[in-house]
Amino acid sequence: VYRRYKHFDWLYNRLLHKFSVISVPHLPEKQATGRFEEDFIEKRKRRLILWMNHMTSHPVLSQYEGFEHFLMCADDKQWKLGKRRAEKDEMVGAHFMLTLQIPNEHQDLQDVEERVDTFKNFAKKMDDSVLQLTHVASELVRKHLGGFRKE
Repeated sequence: VYRRYKHFDWLYNRLLHKFSVISVPHLPEKQATGRFEEDFIEKRKRRLILWMNHMTSHPVLSQYEGFEHFLMCADDKQWKLGKRRAEKDEMVGAHFMLTLQIPNEHQDLQDVEERVDTFKNFAKKMDDSVLQLTHVASELVRKHLGGFRKE
């Protein structure tokens, strides 16, 4: 399936709109000047491939009908129909939680607890990392707003 950058941009914006409670990684930049230089095109292509690899491994985003449409649809007419359908989707923002399904089969309590613990540890580490990043950014701002010391 052939996709232009504007198609990736459309997908990115759909994902942001539909899944506002999920952190969707940014697309590689488009760059207005020099966009036809071979180096830039190859670099952006590699970055888009990495972005797609990341997105296809996401347990929620990769299951989104609009994402599957983006990956599979090669017919121009079908592309436009699917695009319109995705743009009219009313299950956006936190409403997407209503689309989650409870597994029919019994879940092993120990397995569920391990998954919850894994998620809890991830959330804690993510919170710590964001706090550290905020601290570093604040320090950089403080250093650059003040005057420079004379040596």
